[in-house]
This record gives sequence, C-alpha cells and structure tokens, in this order.
Amino acid sequence: MKPRISTMIQKFLLLGLSEELELQPLIFGLFLFMYLITGFGNLLIILAVSSDSHLHTPIYFFFSNLSLVDICFTSTTVLKMLVNIQTQSKVITYEGCITQMYFFTYFGALDIFLLTMMAYDWFVAICHPLHYTVIMNPQFCALLVLVSWILDSLNSLLEPLMVLRLSCTDLEIPHFFCELKQKVQLACSETFLNNMVLYFVTVLLGGCPLAGILYSYSKIVSYIFRMSSAQGKYKAFSTCASHLSVVFLFYCTILGANLSSTATHSSHSSVAASVLYTAFTPMLNPFIYSLRNKNIKRALKRFIGMAVT
Repeated sequence: MKPRISTMIQKFLLLGLSEELELQPLIFGLFLFMYLITGFGNLLIILAVSSDSHLHTPIYFFFSNLSLVDICFTSTTVLKMLVNIQTQSKVITYEGCITQMYFFTYFGALDIFLLTMMAYDWFVAICHPLHYTVIMNPQFCALLVLVSWILDSLNSLLEPLMVLRLSCTDLEIPHFFCELKQKVQLACSETFLNNMVLYFVTVLLGGCPLAGILYSYSKIVSYIFRMSSAQGKYKAFSTCASHLSVVFLFYCTILGANLSSTATHSSHSSVAASVLYTAFTPMLNPFIYSLRNKNIKRALKRFIGMAVT
C-alpha cells in the first residue's frame, strides 16, 4: 500500500514563472509593483468607505469587502513568490502548501460571490429603484456577506483535504504557488475522484454565480436601451462595459485554468492564466469599480485632507 502524501513529503519546490536567473529581477519588480498598487488602491477604498458616512450604502459595503478580499487573495500567492525570489529559494513546506491552497480557494470563491452580489445590487438599483431600499436593506446585505464568509470557510476545506489522500513522489511544482490542479497532476495515485470534485466545484461555484451575473447585466442592458437620454445611455454602457471586462477576464482565466486539459503541455498556459486572475485583475478592480467613482474620489480627498491636517 502506498504511503500518503503527508507521510512522504516535507517540502515542495515552486519553480515559479521562469527558471532563467536573468529574468528574476524583472519578474520580482513587476509583481512587486502590481502587489503594491493592489494593496494601496484597495486599502484607500476601505479607508474612504469606512470614514465617510455617505458611503455606508450596500454598493460601497460590497466595494470595501471586495477590496479586503482582493488584498488577501493577492497576498496569499504573490507574497510567497516575492519572498522566494528575494531569498533565491524555491522551497515551500508541505504544511505551507496546504495552507496556501486553502486560503487561495477561500478568497478566490469570496471574490466570485462578491462580484455576484454587486451585479445583483446594480440590477435592483437600476431596474427596480422604487424597491431598492426594501430589497437591499443593510441587514440583508450584511447577512449575504456573513453567510458567504462562513460557508466558504467550510467549502474551502474540501479540496485541500482531498489532497491528503494522494501519494506523490515529484517534489517540483511548475507554478509560482501551490495550485490544487498542479498538485493533483503531480500525484502518483488515482486522481479520478479529485478531478471530479475539482470540476464539480469549479462549475458549481463558477458557473452558477456567472449565470447570475449574466442575467443581472442582461436586464441592466435591456433597461438601458429603453432610456431616452443619449448621454445617460453612454454613461451607463461605459460603466457596464468596464465592469464586465474585469468580470470576464477574472472568470475566463480562472475557469480556463481549472477546466483545461490535465496534460503537461497546458501547464504554461495555466500559469499565464493564473497571473491574470491572481495579480492583474485585483490590481484593476480599484480603478474599475471605485476610483472612477465620483463619490469615492470625493471621500478620498476628504480623508486625505483630514489625515494631512
């Protein structure tokens, strides 16, 4: 009988984006820049929303939660890669790998849930404005977020725990973080159950929220077409297009990375897709969702003015 993975392996090697030594400073600088922009931009949004009572509304409540989750989501993967490059070490412990997989799954799923809540909030605000305050009341919004945080903490345990049943002899992970799919590919034992669970959870947690987002935006676009003001149509379409571009970039890359073929030749494309949804889209979110917003800008100016004085 083959020993379990936990009794065989104490550490793994994360090969990163490239093994070329001359490219490491460039990769380090690029990801450090994206990480700092992500952290600083999202932190500003959280401070602006929390400091301005005029922004204590459902949509900005979702904005601030999304900003917090994006900071955590990026930190889960990018920080370890930056540390490894800086220390010229590729090692991650077995416990660290399992922990990273858990929090990566946890914050990634929360990102999806929050994007779905925001789409529904816009749908109610635009298509049912007279009932908005009744439907999207503060208690309901807080309950949505709280339930998402709690249920997702339980759901995120499933896939990392299933890795414990696998046996493995390959210590090299061709990725810059411990991605679940890569770990399953390295396994020497039967992985059919793991792959089925991975695909099922991806379709369930990715497909259902995506269907809700598409439904919400289709109703919003239908309503916009009926607007009489040309300027109003342009502004609404511009906002929807920018929001949908980030949503589709995040969804297409994360679904593609998880549902693509398990063949080895797909690992490079999977790593490239992972860069987009782990580092690039969290960096864009502050600009797309909030920093283009006049209310956020006004709150930031007020907050910075208070901090200076």
